[in-house]
Amino acid sequence: MQIERHRYDKLFSTPLLRYQVADPDGLNTTLLEEAARMRGATGGVSKSNRGGWHSEGNLFDQDAAPITTLRSSIEAALEDANKAIGSKAKPDALRLKLFGWMNANPKGAFNAPHTHPGAHWSGVYYVSQPEVEDSNSGMIEFLDPRTDLPHWRILKAAPFRLKKKLRPQPGEMILFPSYLVHWVYPNETEGERVSIAFNATYKAARR
Repeated sequence: MQIERHRYDKLFSTPLLRYQVADPDGLNTTLLEEAARMRGATGGVSKSNRGGWHSEGNLFDQDAAPITTLRSSIEAALEDANKAIGSKAKPDALRLKLFGWMNANPKGAFNAPHTHPGAHWSGVYYVSQPEVEDSNSGMIEFLDPRTDLPHWRILKAAPFRLKKKLRPQPGEMILFPSYLVHWVYPNETEGERVSIAFNATYKAARR
């Protein structure tokens, strides 16, 4: 008996998109300088971070040049991501609110599992990521939001894996739906892992 597949629909999939900022070295240098200035002015706040430093307020309320440059890159990535998922909403019909913060994880620091309720996209831009040879140090891990799937694990199929971990490099940005549970492994190196996380939330544009 022969059978031919004529269609394959990916129902209820969870998109995760990765972007590379062009020539990031200069941007990252100035972002680290801005981080040093901010850390000298405030002790930060405690959110999902366990150890390390988390900036206060909305990073994108600042008009420092590296922050506005990064915001432009994030907005371009968001526009592309919406196209990639087949969004039918017209960009001029949406009003974007972008809320960001900076994380600095020294040795031993990590981020506990969490989501970002109320937003649409969440993302992370990597400013510095210490190199490691064979370790989970500093990796971000995503957990399958579907809970009724244990019996699928026996098939060892990628769409039904329990988790997925990545170690993006400096200059890379990732975007994912804000409902997706994620966390960051402890930094096992002597260098700091510095990233800028953000939430993107859309509302109907005022007419």
